[in-house]
Amino acid sequence: EIAISEGVYPGGVHLEMTGKDVTECTGGASNVTAQSLEDRYETQCDPRLNADQALELAFLIADLVKKARK
Repeated sequence: EIAISEGVYPGGVHLEMTGKDVTECTGGASNVTAQSLEDRYETQCDPRLNADQALELAFLIADLVKKARK
């Protein structure tokens, strides 16, 4: 949304993600909460989106890019 509001095309995005069912980032349809972060927090570095969160975000970004092209 920021790129679009500034009149620039969002050319890419970098996300930390994994195919594992981790709880390292809050939110998403899987409803990871701050309280559930410790359930499956495995990373020693940057927190990662789990597979469900990554797919959900990919579709949200795709919708934003489609809107930017109109």
